[in-house]
Amino acid sequence: MKVLISALCIILISVTASRAQAPAGIISGTVKNIEGKSISYVSITITELNKSTSADQAGNFIFKNIPAGVYIVKASSTGFQPQTQQVTVSSGQRVGIDFILKDDIRQLNNVIVSAVKESNNEIQPTAGKANIKAMDMPQSITVIGMETFTQQQTQRMSDVLKNANGVYIMGTTGGTQEEIAGRGFAFGSNNTFKNGSRFNNGVMPEISSLESVEILKGSNAILFGNVAAGGILNLVTKKPKFNTGGEVSFRTGSYNFYKPAIDVYGSVNNSEKAAYRVNATYENAGSFRKNVSSERFYVNPSFLYQFNKNTQLLFEADYLNDERKPDYGVGAINYQIANVPRTQYIGALWSKYNVDQLSSTLTFKHQFAKVWQVAAMTSAQSYNLDQFSTSRPTNIKPDGTWNRGLQRSQISEDYYLGQVDLTGKFLTGKIKHNILVGADIDQYNNRNNAFSFVFDPANPASTTYDVINIYNPDQLSQRKDIPTSRITALNMNPVNRAGVYAQDLISLSEKIKLLAGVRYSYMETRNNVLTKATNVSVTGKPRFDDAVTPRFGLVYQPTTTTSLF
Repeated sequence: MKVLISALCIILISVTASRAQAPAGIISGTVKNIEGKSISYVSITITELNKSTSADQAGNFIFKNIPAGVYIVKASSTGFQPQTQQVTVSSGQRVGIDFILKDDIRQLNNVIVSAVKESNNEIQPTAGKANIKAMDMPQSITVIGMETFTQQQTQRMSDVLKNANGVYIMGTTGGTQEEIAGRGFAFGSNNTFKNGSRFNNGVMPEISSLESVEILKGSNAILFGNVAAGGILNLVTKKPKFNTGGEVSFRTGSYNFYKPAIDVYGSVNNSEKAAYRVNATYENAGSFRKNVSSERFYVNPSFLYQFNKNTQLLFEADYLNDERKPDYGVGAINYQIANVPRTQYIGALWSKYNVDQLSSTLTFKHQFAKVWQVAAMTSAQSYNLDQFSTSRPTNIKPDGTWNRGLQRSQISEDYYLGQVDLTGKFLTGKIKHNILVGADIDQYNNRNNAFSFVFDPANPASTTYDVINIYNPDQLSQRKDIPTSRITALNMNPVNRAGVYAQDLISLSEKIKLLAGVRYSYMETRNNVLTKATNVSVTGKPRFDDAVTPRFGLVYQPTTTTSLF
């Protein structure tokens, strides 16, 4: 990621330098009323160049890259008399002009302001890849936007999914993650995406960084390959903006919960081509359970470079560190929840869960011939987990006695993706076509350590850490030391995948549409094992799989707001 950021910075510096050396001038100024107060959002126009901008909240405006010459600059705003000034621009010089607008004493006519909120049916989910409206797709699609996140003050994915049908949280893994499922299928890392790239959902994602959550239910194998039939979840992060702005917030709640957050964006050095955005949050919280706490840090920088109106390059990255104590509950006796105080924690006090997740994405888009676009994306991700705790509370005796065991997970995963898509529209007679042709290639490198424990040096065969009574954890002298653990084996599971696909949405009429497509996928998997005691590595035999996946759907739209498929 450092290499990508450095390269991007070099590009931005070079572009800025070249702009500064160009033989062009700058026109800047302010807009005020006769009382000397700044006027916001006044329209400023250079008549000869047909260029316009708006004054910002402080009444300031600027035009860059203005050729040498004489121009008429006009300032106009509702409720004020328009004003013009003539300026002469010289090469490499800045010209300053100030407007003082007088109130327009003429009676204003009634002003009617109306707006139509875009329906979810009209939204084009980015996970669909083909710029197709949701109502034109022969599958159920839900898009939950940032407005909903703000209104509902969403904190976790479980809060977001309350706005969707058929997708739910099926488990929490001791409070360390939210396991998602839909239509009876688990949404593992193969079915969870961020900005169109798979990401490991073994840690709870940061909701404050999201612009929207897209849920495409049903089969999506043609678009992504190797996904479960229940659907996919795509998280879309906030994008850079050229207008300057931001937000600082602080959230607090019960059990010593507090969370400051910042979100800032704007153009780079007032450039019309480069923009940035940075989201960052810190979270610290206790729990209703004693001795349980959590701490998270997240940062999400992004940069956009607009070569021209048809070509852009977007760089996005994020880093998340999550540390917390696993809490598997108070256990059950004879399939009944144990009658202990909800504040009681029965795990080892030294239990830990620590995750670092880092990802970066570079996306290039070019629009040509108005209705054709090529999009290329490359993505890299790393995920590192270290968890060490007592095991889940099972086999508890009726009197509350529990022989505590231990568990440890140490997982390291790297993921790489390359993808290119071509989309476009054309006619064959009166029939409209919206096509998608693409290819992708990705690679997983997963490393998982297996551990053994020395519970009792005097009894090497022991499999019990200690014995406690859940009704009174200190009754039987709960152990507080961390036992010795050692890595017995390293399991490596590399996965290589590639696929090509094509799809066409055929509009037979305004009401009848046909979606047809096909994908060819290839996958290579292997299981390699390194035994630490002997330092012997066994390379597993590779397994090769391929599949041809067809897609077919018929859509009937009896009205402009109703779709049947």
